[in-house]
Amino acid sequence: MSYAIIEAGGTQLKVEPGRFYDINRLTANEDGSYVIDKVLLINNNDEITVGQPFIEGATVEGTILEERRGRKVIVYKMRPKKKTRKKRGHRQELSRLMINSISLNGSVIAETTSDTSGDTTTTNEEE
Repeated sequence: MSYAIIEAGGTQLKVEPGRFYDINRLTANEDGSYVIDKVLLINNNDEITVGQPFIEGATVEGTILEERRGRKVIVYKMRPKKKTRKKRGHRQELSRLMINSISLNGSVIAETTSDTSGDTTTTNEEE
């Protein structure tokens, strides 16, 4: 099982090929490819590569599936005995990112392939 820990949208995520993740809004077109070069750690079949702070030459490629909004968070402020009440709501802007491949120094470590049944699986090139 290969995975990577990346920094995108101001947060750090553990990502695997073939899965999608909701992260803070990315500045890219919808249905466009997106390359993340801020890779902190790569685990390739228990071979761990750690960056200081990032791994040079490591990239994670993905496709932006859609732009969406998160669940509504209600912020309610009240000062007792003062008749002061404020009710506000917030919905975070999100991008749904499908991870296609993890590569290190130009060679693909793990990627998704689609079978005839439509299922996606991860394959390792170096096995």
